[in-house]
Amino acid sequence: MTLYDAVGGMPFFERLVTRFYEGVADDPILRPLYPDDLESPTRHLTLFLAQYWGGPTTYDAERGHPRLRMRHAPFDVGPGERDRWLFHMRTAVDATGPPASARRALLDYFETAAEAMRNRD
Repeated sequence: MTLYDAVGGMPFFERLVTRFYEGVADDPILRPLYPDDLESPTRHLTLFLAQYWGGPTTYDAERGHPRLRMRHAPFDVGPGERDRWLFHMRTAVDATGPPASARRALLDYFETAAEAMRNRD
């Protein structure tokens, strides 16, 4: 069983990402990094995470290979931005209440991914 299946599929990832962007919307450090309309980033992150964790490959079909570092390179992502992103993602994970093993896997991945996106000190 994939993590995608263990957490209930696409509805889980939709809730997770919606909750994440609720935090980003009011964050003075992160909000300037995003477009005015958060609809596209919400869709992209939902599809990416669902695919990464074993769900449908809609992200690849619509956007191609994720190339995360390349897609984030235009944005200044330092320790402050990384830490705020992680704060909102941890909050979203806790709010969605996945099973303990899925929670740990998600948090481990997000910590690694957030650091990988950092492109300045």
